Amino acid sequence: MSDAISQTDIDELIPASHISLSEPPAEKEACIEHLLDLLVDADRVEDRQKALDALLAREAETTTGVGMGIGIPHAKTDAVSRPSLAFVRSEDGIDFGSMDDEPATLIFMILVPESGGEEHLSILSSLSRALMHDEVRERLHEADDEQAVQDTLREAIA
Repeated sequence: MSDAISQTDIDELIPASHISLSEPPAEKEACIEHLLDLLVDADRVEDRQKALDALLAREAETTTGVGMGIGIPHAKTDAVSRPSLAFVRSEDGIDFGSMDDEPATLIFMILVPESGGEEHLSILSSLSRALMHDEVRERLHEADDEQAVQDTLREAIA
């Protein structure tokens, strides 16, 4: 698999049902559960507890707060059968333990099947590269609806 993610991949990875523009819970673990429930409600997760355990185990290894107001909790687990991405934003920010000590205001969750190692890295690297750009982060903060979030990601990543 190439490192590039196509526009079709974006639509499959993060349909509108995986995006919440409502304020998430202010605590990290509760926010992770909030994102996970977006994927559960969209029938992307076969075993919620197993997926949550994988996400929290990954959080325990090292922070998923990447800095610049971004958090990317992620895990590989056989609780999912296909790669999925969820998104929420927070006005106040959530402490994801980033190196720059800035709270995360843009939070993405990546879940991929246990066997999807390269795909996991491709999604993570493409998303991380896109979010390094101030303009992309600003557009995500200003998005009025789920479609605007998808459009921003499609243009920035695909």
